[in-house]
Amino acid sequence: MSRRIGANTGEAPSHMEARAIRDVKPFAAAEEKFEELKAKLESEGTQRMSHSDLERMLEQEGRELLRRMFQAHLDVRGPGEVTGPVVGADKVERTHVRLHERTLTTVFGTVGLARTGYGASGVESLHPLDAALNLPDERHSLEIRRRVAEAAAKGSFEEAAGALTRATGAPVAKRQTEQLAARAAADFDAFYEVRKQSPDVDAAAETGSLVVLTSDGKGVVMRLEDLREPTKKAAQARTHKLSKRLSKGEKKNAKRMATVAAVYTVAPFARSPEDIVRDFAPVRDAGVIRPKPEDKRVWASLEKEPRSVIEEAMYEALHRDPCLTKTWVALVDGNEPQLANLRELSRQHGIELTVVVDLIHVLEYLWTASYAFNPDGSPEAQQWVTERLLELLRGKSSDVAAGIRRSATLRGLSGEDRLAADDCADYLLKYRDYLRYDQYLAKGFPISTGVIEGACRYLVKDRMDITGAKWSLAGAEAVLKLRALRASGDFDEYWSFHEAREHDRIHRARYAGTEPPAVPLPKRHTSRHLKVIK
Repeated sequence: MSRRIGANTGEAPSHMEARAIRDVKPFAAAEEKFEELKAKLESEGTQRMSHSDLERMLEQEGRELLRRMFQAHLDVRGPGEVTGPVVGADKVERTHVRLHERTLTTVFGTVGLARTGYGASGVESLHPLDAALNLPDERHSLEIRRRVAEAAAKGSFEEAAGALTRATGAPVAKRQTEQLAARAAADFDAFYEVRKQSPDVDAAAETGSLVVLTSDGKGVVMRLEDLREPTKKAAQARTHKLSKRLSKGEKKNAKRMATVAAVYTVAPFARSPEDIVRDFAPVRDAGVIRPKPEDKRVWASLEKEPRSVIEEAMYEALHRDPCLTKTWVALVDGNEPQLANLRELSRQHGIELTVVVDLIHVLEYLWTASYAFNPDGSPEAQQWVTERLLELLRGKSSDVAAGIRRSATLRGLSGEDRLAADDCADYLLKYRDYLRYDQYLAKGFPISTGVIEGACRYLVKDRMDITGAKWSLAGAEAVLKLRALRASGDFDEYWSFHEAREHDRIHRARYAGTEPPAVPLPKRHTSRHLKVIK
């Protein structure tokens, strides 16, 4: 049974077919498709099309034209025969020469390659053309993988698979999408490790004089097997009241905590306590121009322990200030392990670090205490918070705590109301060394964690907190990394790094020496007669 050479059958053309095209007219199939498309555009039926129907038709037909051109280029390129010896990393020279066929699914469709394999008894064959083309081991091209990575970072794996299939014509299943996303994120840590080892001192000098580090935690609902051990045991021990869903109180043992971090530089922005109070008013002063964070990087990890993420943030900050000429500020929420890690790591690196407890967390305590003294949602409650906030911003946290306790006693508060007042006072006294807002404002330091709150929302909540979703650790970690690359503006640079690393792993590592044998430019009518091995 014959088939037309170059037709979009989804099968790889045989080497003999490819050679026939190459020796006679390499781009014949592409030219045939071009003429067919031209005739279609001139036809009466097409002339009646709306612009949107025409656009869709051209996209589909044009993709097939480009697939045939891609195939023709591979056919012209030849099987990749080399002149010198082919020696593997195992030091075994490959002297048996055969042709092997494989397929590659590209954004235009499936193409086939017949390339020269060099083998020997008991060892894997090597294909220099694969190295020259930097082909992946799997069927999907690296460009397909890149598009999967971008799509998976935006929406669900299922949506990404569907959108990619519609947009490229390349079929990608949901499970393949998850696997490709994991492979796409494989070099995340290595990328930043290399970058932090070569800081740009001149570029660092041009950014703001403040280096800001901040971190937080955000829970992700996980599959049982991917919960941390204590949480897993608690989840296994619980009993379900309902058969179809988790009831109230049962969800707390379903999550694994992701540590979210952000590092950036910014210019100082001095303000007064009154300025901050005005900022919390319904209408802000539109004439105030605030300095924006620069060189911002955000990321999150479910796999790594919080200390490891905070240490990575330290190194990331050192990349922005390698000569330690800037002022370092860490914004925290008062988490004790977080504070201990920051203190220890700053001493270890010889960094003078100012730790600031985020004002928003302090406000939460103030509002809760306010409702112990005033009706919920009343103007009196708001006025109570505003007065104490102003005193806090003036550096009088101990006085505010003492005043709350005294008021609670004079009013005879008890029960939950007294507990809310005491909790607020205890918090202010416990963290008073990190509540010196009068000094922070005078020096132009940031005092709220808007950047990390935004990072938690974008990296974790918007993508991971999908109703009913339960994540595998590998899938969730890959998505967090890919979203972090996009949010930090590093995706394109990372992808070039990733493709280079893929070449090293898949190709260069299989050969003796530093590089695979070079494939010379194709010469027609000089190919050796080789047996095709399928």
